[in-house]
Amino acid sequence: MAPPPSHRPVTVALVDDYDVVLKGLARLLDDYPDRVVVAEIDANAPVDDAVDVVLYDSFAQPESDHDQIAELISNPRARHVVVYTWNLQSELIEAARRQGVHGYLSKTLTAPELVAAIEAVHAGEIVISDSRLRAPSAPGLDWPGRLQGITDRESEILALITQGMSNADVARLTYLSPNTVKSYIRSVYRKIGATSRTQAVLYGIRNGFEPDTHRIDHWRGGP
Repeated sequence: MAPPPSHRPVTVALVDDYDVVLKGLARLLDDYPDRVVVAEIDANAPVDDAVDVVLYDSFAQPESDHDQIAELISNPRARHVVVYTWNLQSELIEAARRQGVHGYLSKTLTAPELVAAIEAVHAGEIVISDSRLRAPSAPGLDWPGRLQGITDRESEILALITQGMSNADVARLTYLSPNTVKSYIRSVYRKIGATSRTQAVLYGIRNGFEPDTHRIDHWRGGP
């Protein structure tokens, strides 16, 4: 439900190391300017004002290492911190809750559902998406390789490989089985015409699968 007209929009900072992911998420929220206002963080435009909600998009980030989330929670400019993710494993949610996150939201949420969840967090609620079988991401989101037919999950795995992760690392960080990771990798290889990991990494470097900037370092005051 939308807030009363007298209420100002919720200010939201989007945090991720991939520009294409942030831009897709910003577009998803663009249709609700009376309810949410996006303050996109980048390395050249520091955000000095406090924001109501920091939405941490976990694309190709080490979710099982919660240091980055902890840094956001400890930042006095972030009134509320929400994780936005495909991974809704109970252990991840419980660990994030212990750290003090105010929401753990699924990327399967529609834009209206996401906006409503952000408003609920701003109003003081703890909002946790239901754990359920993985479904396609909400329409409007973006990721590296989407236009080339690479799925969101394949894209995340290729991004992790491009960062130098082993198959075991990828399985641990994505909470997928090693065999599932291998299946995704084979599918990616077919789509990009790679026959080796080296070729896949080179493709990733050339096509936007490397992180753009260290946005969380910037948010906590780094260079």
